[in-house]
Amino acid sequence: MSFRERLQSWRYNLVPDHLVGEILTKRWTDNAIPFLALVVTLATFGSIIPGFFKLNALQESTRQLGEFSMVVTGMTVVMLGGGIDLSVGSIFALSCFSAVYVFFILEQSIWLALAASLATGLVFGAINGYLVGYLRLRAFLTTLVTFIFGRALFDILVTTYAADVQLSQATSDVLDFIGDSTFWGLSVSVWLAIILAIVTHIALTRSRPGWHVLAVGGSRRSAHNAGIRVRRTVFMTYVFSGFCASIGGFLIACRLSGAGPGTGLNLEIMALTAAVVGGVSLGGGRGSVIKGLMGAIIVLTMTNGLIRLGYGTGTNQMVLGIMLAVAVTIDIRWLKNRHKVLNEVYVAPVYLKMGETQSAVPGSGTPYELDNRLSEADHIGLGELEGPEDVILDRDDNLYCGTRHGEIVRFFAPDYVRSEVFAHIGGFPLGLAFDKSGNLISCVGAMGLYSVSPQREVKRLSAETARSWTSIVDDARLRDPNDCDIAPDGRIYFTDSTKRYDAHDWALDSIENRATGRLLVYDPKDGSTKTLLDGYRYTNGVCMAHDGKSLFFAESWACRVHRYWLEGPKAGTAECVIRDMPGYPDNINRASDGNYWMAWLGMRTPSFDLSLRHPDMRKRMTRRLPQDEWLFPNINTGGVVKFNEKGGIVEAMGDLSGGAHPMVTSMREHKGFLFVGGILNNRIGRYKISGADPNWTSPASCWGATS
Repeated sequence: MSFRERLQSWRYNLVPDHLVGEILTKRWTDNAIPFLALVVTLATFGSIIPGFFKLNALQESTRQLGEFSMVVTGMTVVMLGGGIDLSVGSIFALSCFSAVYVFFILEQSIWLALAASLATGLVFGAINGYLVGYLRLRAFLTTLVTFIFGRALFDILVTTYAADVQLSQATSDVLDFIGDSTFWGLSVSVWLAIILAIVTHIALTRSRPGWHVLAVGGSRRSAHNAGIRVRRTVFMTYVFSGFCASIGGFLIACRLSGAGPGTGLNLEIMALTAAVVGGVSLGGGRGSVIKGLMGAIIVLTMTNGLIRLGYGTGTNQMVLGIMLAVAVTIDIRWLKNRHKVLNEVYVAPVYLKMGETQSAVPGSGTPYELDNRLSEADHIGLGELEGPEDVILDRDDNLYCGTRHGEIVRFFAPDYVRSEVFAHIGGFPLGLAFDKSGNLISCVGAMGLYSVSPQREVKRLSAETARSWTSIVDDARLRDPNDCDIAPDGRIYFTDSTKRYDAHDWALDSIENRATGRLLVYDPKDGSTKTLLDGYRYTNGVCMAHDGKSLFFAESWACRVHRYWLEGPKAGTAECVIRDMPGYPDNINRASDGNYWMAWLGMRTPSFDLSLRHPDMRKRMTRRLPQDEWLFPNINTGGVVKFNEKGGIVEAMGDLSGGAHPMVTSMREHKGFLFVGGILNNRIGRYKISGADPNWTSPASCWGATS
């Protein structure tokens, strides 16, 4: 290895470039920016303002926060539904006045004052909801009109009844408790805001009405086509916003025991800024209540902090305007360009120098020398199939295969002319195996491990495994389960080719060539799935050894086969038994003579081997060239190889004509014939094996002559 290549190896193999792309794909990254802004805001004002975090100051701030958070929660729900509510300040002020009027002027109970406050908010919210939801008026203009009308009405009422409120002698212990008392160090308003936030969050994420709000905010047309009552959903978001603003108005009425000209002034701007700064999208459908609350804390801390530093109202408004402009710009630009950023940074190739290999060219005289025997194979299902990646036969000699349409097709023995859809699973059924009870186990790309009973009942066995807490990569979900086999004790061993890409993105995984493949086991006794081995380059085939004490699995992009020991002194360890093959290995299955069949899905080429030593070139290639011009593994020519227990190559065969089975992903021996499948083929091949045992079957080899 030259010094330059050594530097490339250190640069691309030791620096975890892929973590940037992984982080950007996570949903929690949308929360990271507002959370970071929250930490910076609290740290900044806490350090420059003496006593900022003292108990008395915090209690007063949290009372304001409780009232403000109520309004922000309502605004968040409206924005998630694709709307905007500029009238929340007016509703807040009018609800405050309603409570003050009923309690101090009419001298009614505090509970009647609460009812009056809620009624005010619900009525104005219903007006907004009816105009925007049912009459389909513009939300911005409609709520702006409501804001102007509500603010004018509030100013008139305050001017008219201010003296009466001041002269009132009404008192209430409940009012004083709500306005001034604390519970476990927090004011009543904060506890109410927390309860409301929790209930709203659960409703949005765990209930049908909440899902409808998010669906409507994401796309009203799609929501309507899906049968969601869009107008009613929009109506209810505004009613809820009015309800939240009225609760906040009642709380400030209890805290101040009155209402003044400044009540709720500019509250709509503060609430809108808080929601957007927290990460709630103006376009709707994206955000959460938690984000809104983070934004509320940021905005309230900022405004109160500036006031305590001696800055006036004008400065506060200017800062809010700047914050809103920046947040809106980030929201729009990030939402529009996120996929472009991911396309630029997600694929992160590594350096790999492939070992020298023996030739597979006819006449080369090596054990890997391919011949043209597979071209003699008969065709089954020609033109009826698309993508029979794996093939398998049952005890009655019937033939099964998966298709890219999500179906498992059964061809009936003995001539395999008549067929039927045995089961519809969905996804792309790949590796197949029969268990002792006759259930057909299948690895389904991007879906997981499934079972189909003899009665055709489809059951999902596993879709995830335990999450590795030390890994940024989400390795819990089964992204590309590829092949499976079953041990004598019933445990199902299967390969998950990559943790970073789905099955249809195999080309990206080959170009990146990062070791993210793994070997897993599913235990039917407790339904658990565990990762046994990790860190392989596209694990792509697995087969139990004849003695049931070990298994073989293929590592495609590294052109290697490994043996994993289940029992004995090597139990729990793996060793490489075949390395540096000229072809990319795929499924592995037993042979009748005690050896093993292995598929080659493609052949190595000098150009791609060379590209693996230049990760920077591969990175530029994925960013600058269309995908049909990329350099990736050759999968147009492959073959079938037989190897023994120690990894020695026994024979190799192919289809040099390219007319029948140039690309092979699986093969299965059964009663003297080799049945051949290919993920890009439109047929299954049946080849007569010279000298093979005409009575040997895979089910009998695994489970005995009788079930």
